[in-house]
Amino acid sequence: MLEIVYQDDHLIAINKPHGLLVHRSSIATDAKEFALQLLRDQIGKYVSPVHRLDRKTGGLLLFAFNKDAEIAMHQQFQNAEVKKKYLAILRGHAPDSQEIDYPLAKENGNMQEAFTAFVTLKRAELNIPLGQHPTSRYSLVEATPTTGRMHQLRRHFAHIFYPIIGDRKHGCNKQNRFFKEQWEMTTMLLHASELEFTHPVTNEPIHLKASLNDEFNRVMELMNWL
Repeated sequence: MLEIVYQDDHLIAINKPHGLLVHRSSIATDAKEFALQLLRDQIGKYVSPVHRLDRKTGGLLLFAFNKDAEIAMHQQFQNAEVKKKYLAILRGHAPDSQEIDYPLAKENGNMQEAFTAFVTLKRAELNIPLGQHPTSRYSLVEATPTTGRMHQLRRHFAHIFYPIIGDRKHGCNKQNRFFKEQWEMTTMLLHASELEFTHPVTNEPIHLKASLNDEFNRVMELMNWL
C-alpha cells in the first residue's frame, strides 16, 4: 500500500519507496511493480505523473487526476516555480553551504545549465577505518535544485567529490560496498522531502512533506542523528 501524503479533486501525492519505478521503462525490464499502476489500482482512478523521481530516490511524487491539472503542473515545474527540497547522506564532511552551478550533458550530448544549492544539517565521524582513512566521515545535507536535469543531484554531488551514499552510477563504489558489507544497506540515500507550489485550480499555496523511509532512518540512527 502506497503512503498518500496529499489528495484533493485534482492532485494526489505519494511518498514513493526507494527502488520503485514511476512507470514502465525499457531500461528497467526487471521491474514488476510501478508507482503509476500501484496508485491507480489502490484508489481506483486514473492518475498521471506530473514530474519524475529516479527509481532509487524515495519521497514526494505528485500525480494529477485530469489533463488540465497535469498540464498546469508540468508548466510550473518547467518554469522552475515549484520549490523542491531533498535530503541526502554524502561521503565526507561537506561544506556548511554551497552553490553548485555546473552544466550537465543530456543523452544527446547537448549541455544544459544546472543549479543546486545545499546546506549541511549534520556531520558524523565513525570510528570505522575505510581504505587509508582511520575513520569514516558523512554529512546529512538539504539540497534545493532550481533546475530539474536527469540525475542532477547525484551528478552535482559527485562533481564536488561528496557523492551520495548508495549511488552506484555516480557514487563511490568503495563506500557503497562498505555499507552493504557493514550494514546490509543498498538503498540510495536520497529523499525528496518537500514540494511547494501553487495549486493549479484553487491558486492556494501548497506545501507538502514526506517522512523518511525505514532504511534512511536506520542510517540516521547509525550516525547518531536521531
